[in-house]
Parts: sequence; structure tokens; C-alpha cells
Amino acid sequence: MNDHQLIRYSRHILLPEIDIEGQEKLNRSRVLIVGVGGLGSPAAMYLAASGIGYLTLCDGDQVDLTNLQRQIIHHTESIGLAKVDSAKQALTKINSGIDITIIPQRVESTALQSLLQDVDIVIDASDNFQTRHQINQACVKHKKPLISGAATRFNGQVTVFDTRYPNSPCYHCLYPSEGESDDMPCAVMGVFSPLVGIIGSIQAAETIKTLLNIGDNLQGRLQLLDGLTMNWRSVKLHKDPHCEVCGNI
Repeated sequence: MNDHQLIRYSRHILLPEIDIEGQEKLNRSRVLIVGVGGLGSPAAMYLAASGIGYLTLCDGDQVDLTNLQRQIIHHTESIGLAKVDSAKQALTKINSGIDITIIPQRVESTALQSLLQDVDIVIDASDNFQTRHQINQACVKHKKPLISGAATRFNGQVTVFDTRYPNSPCYHCLYPSEGESDDMPCAVMGVFSPLVGIIGSIQAAETIKTLLNIGDNLQGRLQLLDGLTMNWRSVKLHKDPHCEVCGNI
């Protein structure tokens, strides 16, 4: 790192769990974020500020006025722009020293298979079951850690699926595709604005911890937040030995 980077990341470097070696690893890391809405906004902003060297942002939507209540990476002037373009502009202002690749479309299974070959970790900040299952399948196939979050109404959840470890469950173990119900979008259900900030920030924290292998990440634990009471519940997750996605790993 040069002198500018040493100063910029000094508060990370002061942490013995990170230090210069860890920060340099973050500067080399490649993270894929699927969705730059409510969850992806804080996740991307904290990862950019933390010096993740290479961010790939995927989202096929444009910024709408209704997004601005919670999707803090976007601004009034961004209305009508592709969300990935708006997000890249904001992240570049936060940290111009990182590389940002944007994909202005909803990623499908084939594209995910290609994208995951070149990243270290994936953040699922999407808003529908189909995409979540496709991301999970790709992460299992390529053995990439998956940082999963969701939020609706006043309820949030976050966990880590890391099938590099044989006993780790995957998203399909928790939510089998054959058991899913119709997605209920925010336009119908509503969502408490700060809730997505809380969950997205935790996704950023778990991403950094997993990249650096520090502390205890949320692998095997699902954290559930009731935003009305601010009570957390922790649910232990187990691998489904009969899971059609990861059961043979």
C-alpha cells in the first residue's frame, strides 16, 4: 500500500485482527453484489469504504422515486438512471481507488456461472426467490461463500452459506425451491427503511470477516431481527443430507 492508502485504511490497520496484511487482502479481494437496492446499498457502500479492491454490481432496474425511502446509495438526481450506474457514481465518490464493474441486467443462471469464476465471495441482496436459488446453485457449484440477507415489513434475516466446508448448509437447505411461495414485493408488503440498512451492513461485516477468516461468521446460524422490538433470534442451521443442491458435497 502507498502512503495515501495507509492513512485511508489506518483504522482497520490498527485492529490486530486485520493489520496491514489483512487490509492488503481486502484491497485484492473481488466481491459480487447481486442487487443494489435496500440491502445492496449499505453493503456496497461499506465495502467500497473498506477498500474492497474489485466490486461487481448486478441489477437490471432503474432508480424510481419509491426507492429513495430506503435505498441510500441513490439520490433524487438518480431517478431514471440504471441502478448500477447510480451506484457506481456514488461508490466512486466514496473511494475512487477501487475497480467497479457494472452489469445493468438481472443476472440469470448462465451469467452467474461465468461471473463466479472470478470472484472471492457473493452477496445476495436480491429480492426474489428465483434469483436467490440461482445464486445459491452457482455458489455451491463453484464453492464460493454466499452472504445472504432479506428484509420485509419489520422483519430481517441474515446468514452465511459457505459450502467450502462439508457440513455447511446452503440456501436450498433452508428454503427448498419446491416449498417456496409467491414473492411479495415491497410495493405490496412495505419495508421499514432502517431495517435494510441494518441487514445490509451486517452483510458487509460478514463479507469482510469471511474474506479475512476472522472472528465467528454466521455460517450455520440464521439471525432474525424483529425491527419493532429490536429483538434478535438466532436459529442454528443444519445441512440437509438429502438437499438436491448441496447434499452430495
